[in-house]
Amino acid sequence: MEVSIIFKIAAVGILVSVLSQILKHSGRDEQAFLVSLAGLLIVLFWIVPYIYDLFKSIQSLFVM
Repeated sequence: MEVSIIFKIAAVGILVSVLSQILKHSGRDEQAFLVSLAGLLIVLFWIVPYIYDLFKSIQSLFVM
């Protein structure tokens, strides 16, 4: 696993939290929710290939 993916996830988390707080304080709770959801989906799309590789390697360990 690359270290750069951790920094990308942290950057998205910081950006989403700042945007969400700005939107909540301006009374746009729906947009804040959508920003949070979009950030979650972006991170999930980055993480899914690593999870797939993890399950493939676990499966290859237990195959006889």
